[in-house]
Amino acid sequence: MKWLDRIPLGVIALLAVVVGLAPFVPEPHLWEKFKMLAAGTLTRPIDLFDLLWHGAPWLLLGLKFRRLAQTQKQENNN
Repeated sequence: MKWLDRIPLGVIALLAVVVGLAPFVPEPHLWEKFKMLAAGTLTRPIDLFDLLWHGAPWLLLGLKFRRLAQTQKQENNN
């Protein structure tokens, strides 16, 4: 996952906020898709793509935090 180490945390966080929450009004797409998923109405391919598109930056941000924690733990053990 060295490719993930090369991406600055700020860039990933900015992507998560901008892409993950766009459009901001009337409600973020990701929130709308989670509500549809909970209601069982997330069935159209475009809605599934939207969930993946707007959720991917948040997943990437989570992976980056996990990777940072792992590398910091390894540095503390050495």
